[in-house]
Amino acid sequence: MKTPFVTKEQLEAIVKEYPTPFHLYDEKGIRENARKLKQAFSWNKGFKEYFAVKATPNPFILQILKEEGCGADCSSLTELMMSDALGFRESDIMFSSNTTPSEEFIKASELNAIINLDDYTHIDILNELTGIPKTICCRYNPGGVFTISNGIMDNPGDAKYGFTKEQLIDGYKKLMSLGAEEFGIHSFLASNTVTNEYYPVLAKILFELAVELNEKTGAKIKFINLSGGVGIPYKPDQEPNDILAIGEGVRKAFEEVLVPAGMGDVEIYTELGRFMLAPYGHLVATAIHEKHIYKEYIGLDACAVDLMRPAMYGAYHHITVMGKENEPLDHMYDVTGSLCENNDKFAIDRMLPEIDKGDLIVIHDTGAHGYAMGYNYNGKLRSAELLLQEDGSVKLIRRKESPKDYFSTFDFCDVLKDIKY
Repeated sequence: MKTPFVTKEQLEAIVKEYPTPFHLYDEKGIRENARKLKQAFSWNKGFKEYFAVKATPNPFILQILKEEGCGADCSSLTELMMSDALGFRESDIMFSSNTTPSEEFIKASELNAIINLDDYTHIDILNELTGIPKTICCRYNPGGVFTISNGIMDNPGDAKYGFTKEQLIDGYKKLMSLGAEEFGIHSFLASNTVTNEYYPVLAKILFELAVELNEKTGAKIKFINLSGGVGIPYKPDQEPNDILAIGEGVRKAFEEVLVPAGMGDVEIYTELGRFMLAPYGHLVATAIHEKHIYKEYIGLDACAVDLMRPAMYGAYHHITVMGKENEPLDHMYDVTGSLCENNDKFAIDRMLPEIDKGDLIVIHDTGAHGYAMGYNYNGKLRSAELLLQEDGSVKLIRRKESPKDYFSTFDFCDVLKDIKY
């Protein structure tokens, strides 16, 4: 059973001012989680979380995380611009991209961000564009299949990202010849893991790689970025990750591998998006339609443009019918949106209490990769984003889109000026 961070009474008050659908975020939960992550890695003096901006690119959310000591992990020009506008400075920004346009490298260089190269050919590209900075990072892809004790986690050999080990060795030598003085190592080997093993296993691989790179190239390894991959329990019966146990597992690997090699000053970085934000966001919608044919359907005023993970991945998101939390789950529904696509379903064959038109519906764990992955198919307009503040008040942190936003092209300017909204 998942419990919403907001009550029915609170939602009923909110919807009087902000009609559904909307994304709602929990400031208190976000801050507490950021502090717990920091506590888990407090043994490492240089630890820093670089929040994955792509997960929840809202300036108000980023400001909260900035206040909690987080940096920004950016993957595009716009994300760099947003981070800059919020006052993230120089080493507070990590720029990790792939198939990178020149203007993005140039902007990252202008901001003195830490640049994380995804490919060996990027060395020459960056050098020609801006020169090589004194501190540089490279992304590692070990290839093959990544496993831990409970089985296969992912298949890095099929991923488009990163250097091979041989390319890293040659790349570090080349980068040093071009002026680099300090290096970082970055790797992402599995997504949304719900196991305390992932980070410690990944850390040991990267710590051993750091020692090897130092021995073979003489490069000074300044930091190791464990990237993301620490997930959340989307399903109620899953055990959540214990971030304190994860931090302790990484510490043990650090002391086993790096300290004996004289590399105990290496800083540990993370780039968590889903773990940091997903549980602290709800998509709030209203049941507006019911249909009884070969299956039972409940239609919401939200659709896949508000949350595309179920349509794109078949992902599970828990659903709470507000005010009916204690009623029996004796009705099987497909919970749908209104897109002209049959995969526009938030749930399929889900057992829920009986739903009536007008019921408020909370879809859980949408705080990361929820609003961020929205789109405008069928001319649907993206919903508002709201922040439930620590004092219980609610703040609008992104207005809902209007038809004028949808038609915001040069060709329509003259037509739109006379349209009233």
